[in-house]
Amino acid sequence: MDWTEIIIRVPADDVDRAGDIANMTVPYGIYIEDYRTLEEEAMEIAHIDLIDEALLQKDRSVGLVHIYISPEENPQEAVQFLRERFSAEKIEHEIEQAACRNEDWENNWRAFFHPMPVGERLLIRPVWEEVSDAGGRVILDLEPGLAFGTGTHETTRLCMEALEPYVNENAEVLDVGCGSGILSVAALLLGAKNATGVDIDKIAVRTARENGERNGFCEPQYKVLHGSLTDEVTGRYDLVLANIVADAIILLSKNVRQFMRPGAVYIVSGIIDLRESEVAAALKESGFQILKRFEESGWLCFVCA
Repeated sequence: MDWTEIIIRVPADDVDRAGDIANMTVPYGIYIEDYRTLEEEAMEIAHIDLIDEALLQKDRSVGLVHIYISPEENPQEAVQFLRERFSAEKIEHEIEQAACRNEDWENNWRAFFHPMPVGERLLIRPVWEEVSDAGGRVILDLEPGLAFGTGTHETTRLCMEALEPYVNENAEVLDVGCGSGILSVAALLLGAKNATGVDIDKIAVRTARENGERNGFCEPQYKVLHGSLTDEVTGRYDLVLANIVADAIILLSKNVRQFMRPGAVYIVSGIIDLRESEVAAALKESGFQILKRFEESGWLCFVCA
């Protein structure tokens, strides 16, 4: 099976930020085309001032980020992750990918997404896989479709591990930017009283509802709303989850307290390590204390109160 090449076109001024996000989808680096300082770099690195005419004619207003992903690394999830993260960071972008010759690339990654234990009590089971022995774990049946969130990405997994100790039979959960619904459904399977998800993406909302029903949860126990947090969500919650990106977390943290009961826990994930100090400062400014910090492969998750 062929690898997938993902080509991301962004404004040149955003190529460094785009590269930081893209680099988190692969363990072996990326390739960036940025021609803004072509002459200076040619002189500094190669000590030449004669540059190929084709390079000189490159569009310097845009930057290109190239990623090469093998099938077992879930190229479809990587593409959806990039789209959601760039949109959340307000980076204008176009994403192209080369189609695999053998099969539909959107389905290739399924062959490599297998049942996966998360935390102490959960087992994520893709709906096309069978599980003969869950080892006493609660099974979460998942069909992510085109929405981000299978549990294989560090941001999702860290958030699921972080939420587990805070779920009890009285917990009411709010999942902001719910994607596939994996976090809110996980909370319900772990015993939460009810959960509400909200997402601006219609595909994510539909997918989250379907995953809720697949695991036995529907309204009123599990609601999924389409829209922004402040426009659609009402009430107060014991556990608020936000697996999004640094800039969105900074903005959300200014207003999220109005949706939290006294003593509620606020779990944020999707933070690139380069933005840690900035997010931590914003959380402190919004009145939050970081109780726990989780890290994996350059991604961070904070448990706050």
